[in-house]
Amino acid sequence: MSYPSLAPFVLKRPWLRNLLTPFAGWYSNAAGYRQLGLRADDLISEENEDVLKALKRLSPQEAYDRVYRLRRAIQCSVTHKLLPKDQWTKLDEDIPYLTPLIEQIRAAEKEKESLDTLTIIKGH
Repeated sequence: MSYPSLAPFVLKRPWLRNLLTPFAGWYSNAAGYRQLGLRADDLISEENEDVLKALKRLSPQEAYDRVYRLRRAIQCSVTHKLLPKDQWTKLDEDIPYLTPLIEQIRAAEKEKESLDTLTIIKGH
């Protein structure tokens, strides 16, 4: 399921992007996942079939790092403590690693569906 996004609208207008960038940074910090050492893609729910396929496509090192981040965040949550500030996820480290794979899987499924429903019309 895809949700409508205002991102393309905002990115096409530099004045609007400049206006919203500080708010976006504030919101990311207020969300609290970086204080637990998580990345934004770590928050994607694993209940979707496409996400499960994308997780299988991760490299072994990236899969290990994801599990480590999740376990460390769970431990912080159980103890009601945040990580030391030097271990927080920095803005430049919070890059999408799972979203591109999910988009590839969805595009491939869409292409497969369009090819499966292809109708061939014979010429005279």
